[in-house]
Formats: sequence, structure tokens, C-alpha cells
Amino acid sequence: MPATRLDLRDVPPPERHPKIHDAFEDLGSGEALEIVNDHDPKPLFYEFQAEVESFDADNYDVERRGDDEFVATLPKK
Repeated sequence: MPATRLDLRDVPPPERHPKIHDAFEDLGSGEALEIVNDHDPKPLFYEFQAEVESFDADNYDVERRGDDEFVATLPKK
């Protein structure tokens, strides 16, 4: 599954979700957005699950790679 990577650790928190939504919207079907964050993006998962019809929640994945590095894959149907 092709992925677009977005590192958000240096992005101010109020700007993160709009940036993520814009990048996800630009994806084609079957692609994924990989985000790197400084915390577990669980609230983002719930937001996408409730609001984004093209979000493939069943194939969402998140991996903690360090104290301040979480990598989440948000696939698009």
C-alpha cells in the first residue's frame, strides 16, 4: 500500500489535524497516510472513524518507536 509520510512533531498542535485531513483528502483509494507524532494519536483515530467515510479503520495501525515517536498509518478505502 503506497504511503505518504507526514512528520508532525515540529508542527504546532492546533495546525496538526487540518494538515492531516488535507493530506488524507489528497490520497487516492488504496493509499495510506503515515503520520509521525509525539504522542499516541488515538483521538485522531476516533475523529477519522466518526467523520471520514473513506477512512479504513480496520487497517489502521500505530507503532510506538520511542518516548516521543508514534507512527500511525491511516489507510484510505
